[in-house]
Amino acid sequence: MADVDPEVRKLIDSVENPVRRRDAETLLELMTRATGQPARIAYSGIIGFGTYHYHYESGRQGDAPGAGFAPRKPATTIYLNDGVAAHADVLEHLGPHTTGVGCLYVKDLEQVDLDALERVVRSSYEALTRPVVE
Repeated sequence: MADVDPEVRKLIDSVENPVRRRDAETLLELMTRATGQPARIAYSGIIGFGTYHYHYESGRQGDAPGAGFAPRKPATTIYLNDGVAAHADVLEHLGPHTTGVGCLYVKDLEQVDLDALERVVRSSYEALTRPVVE
């Protein structure tokens, strides 16, 4: 993929596991397409796309990536900051994966439905970055 941020390229190139490295390349393209945003290093080891502003009832607030992933040793983590429950219907048909509250864990993207994954990423990103109407 052309014009990738050098820090993003460095992170992907440093991934030792060849499946995770291949999957990172796939997600780089998929998330760029789904969000319309370039990849950047969001936090240590996390590649993010776009931003959204969060504000908790406690008063805590800040900015976080609107979409993101991390090529971890046990599995690639895909961040769905609007929660995986919002995408349960599509995730049922995704293929082999596990979930946390806001994370999707995939060991091999070649075993999942990439069109479904792209729909989930796009939907999550749009939910998070949609302008708030008050």
